Parts: sequence; structure tokens; C-alpha cells
Amino acid sequence: MIENFPLEKIVEPLLQWFQGNARTLPWREAPTPYRVWVSEIMLQQTRVEAVKPYFERFLLALPDVGALAQCQEEKLLKLWEGLGYYNRVRNMQAAAQQVMEKYEGKLPADYEQLLKLKGIGHYTAGAIASIAYGIPVPAVDGNVLRVITRVSADRSDIMKQSFRTKTEQALQKIIPKNHASAFNQSLMELGATVCLPNGAPLCEKCPWQEFCETKKQNLWAEIPVKTKAKPRKIEEKTVFIIRDGEKIVLRKRPAKGLLAGMYELPNTSGHLSEKEAVIWAKEQNLSPIRIQKLEPAKHIFSHVEWHMTGYVVRVDELSEEKGNMLFVETAESQERYPIPAAFGAYMKYLV
Repeated sequence: MIENFPLEKIVEPLLQWFQGNARTLPWREAPTPYRVWVSEIMLQQTRVEAVKPYFERFLLALPDVGALAQCQEEKLLKLWEGLGYYNRVRNMQAAAQQVMEKYEGKLPADYEQLLKLKGIGHYTAGAIASIAYGIPVPAVDGNVLRVITRVSADRSDIMKQSFRTKTEQALQKIIPKNHASAFNQSLMELGATVCLPNGAPLCEKCPWQEFCETKKQNLWAEIPVKTKAKPRKIEEKTVFIIRDGEKIVLRKRPAKGLLAGMYELPNTSGHLSEKEAVIWAKEQNLSPIRIQKLEPAKHIFSHVEWHMTGYVVRVDELSEEKGNMLFVETAESQERYPIPAAFGAYMKYLV
């Protein structure tokens, strides 16, 4: 159990290990508060390697809090396109506007004040405070929960907020006041590169191997304990690539809900037959000439899965926009309009 384990012994071996094993990551090169913030939000539910090019592009386009606060929504969503969970970047913009209004454009060097910003929780506040400002507060994410429960052989459910709070309190007592940034980053690094989430941990590379209780008892397959998530809801959809010679059809999604405000390929519920797909197109006041059935595709969100089938529908000239449909030049569709990765399997049919 974490309360019975002498956590203070993890500090020195961990810091020494981190000096020789820290990965070179773009946000570590100049860990300003803004860069740390952007990277931590991007890294939520997204792999490090996937984030790197997005981080560089985002910082080039929006180099500071002021630029983020003022960015037009379509440009903002386009910069985020492919990362998913778009509320993350909407919350970032709302927080940037708060920072401009209350803190003169500079993220506050105060853990409690950071927590008051839109979309910033305990982990992100801890990461910004410790990495950018050197404030000795913990930053507890899934990697940290995994390494701490394993070194102490704690079988508590890491999905419970009460255990996360207990872990934060325990780490607060041992975090080195002059090395808060290195300590928090090294815990995350150990979980990301050695004490792995899927598959066996690389114990021979771990600085804690001599006193790790999970290694001693060979419990790595049982710890951490994690409540299983509810099964995702399955939704069947038919997706349409509707085009004439030069234009394609896009729709803008509602301002609230899943993928709010994004542009999408027209779609409808259920898996339509070819005949039903033609009828659907005619009901949209379109004049289909040819129809081609496409391969099925699947996209997984956190709580729902889309199981899709698709059609390319060639129509007469797209001249007069109908309802919420937009007629867009093919070349413009991917450059200007933020289209979610959910439709990625069908994007090749737009060119």
C-alpha cells in the first residue's frame, strides 16, 4: 500500500536515471508556461509521436496566449484537426481569453489560480506550475499512478478520484523543492518508456528495480487495478462523398455535441443499400448520375463507435447550396475546412 511504502527512497534514483534517459521532445527545449500548457493538453489521450508535428504547427501559427485568444474558430479547429477531442482546444481558447482579461496575457505562476482556468485540471495545473515555474506541486496522470502503485504494490483502483488525491498528497511530501520539474517529468517518463501500460514492464531498465514491490512479487499483470469502462455504444452510419466535376458537398455540424462546429461529409443513420442511398440523395434535392459503393470503416470515440459504410455519388452540377449543405471546391475542402479524423477512411475520395 502506498501509505506503508517509504516513497522517499524513489527520489534520488529516479532523478539520476532521468538525467541520462530523458527523451528529446520539442516542448522540453524551451519549457515556457504556454508551451508546457499546449503540449500537455495535446498529450491528453494522444501518443507523443503523434503530437510532435501538431505541436510544432500549432506554435508556429499561434505562438502565444494572445494569438490563441484571438484565433478564428475555423482556423483553430483546422490546426487541431486529427488530434480529436475538439473540446480540448475550445477550452484552451476560453482559458486564453481568461488569461488575457485577468493576467495580462501570462499564465499565472500559482497552482490554485491555474485550476480556475477553463479546461485545466489538477494534472495540467501541476505540470504547468512545476515544469514552467518550478513550483513543488505534483502532476499525477495515468503514467504516474501506474509507477507509484507498482513500486508500492498498491491494489487500489486508480480510476477513483479518492486514490488520485491520496497519491497527490503522498507525492507532495517527497517532491524535491529545487527539482520539481525534473521529478514530475521523470515520473511521467518512467511510465511512458519503462513501466509500460501494455505488456511487461522493462524492469531491467528501471531505477527502482531493487526495491519495487511489484517486481519482487511478480504482480505487474495485476497492478495497477483499473475499473473497466462501460462498453461503447455502436452507431451505424452511411457516409456520402457527393461531387460533380469540381465541387464536393460538406455539412457543418451543430454548435453543441459530438464534433461540435466541425465540417463533415454528409451522412445518415443506418447502413443504406445502394437503392436507399440514391433515394436519400434525391431527398436532399440532388440529382444522382452514378453511385459507387465504398469499403466499410470504423471510428472509435471515447464513448461511442461509428461503424460506417460509404458511397461516392456523382451528381449533376452543384450550383445552388441546399439547406445546411455547402458546395466546396475540391482543392479547398481539406485546406480550409476542419474535417474530423472520423471520416479519415473516406478522405482519399475527395481528391
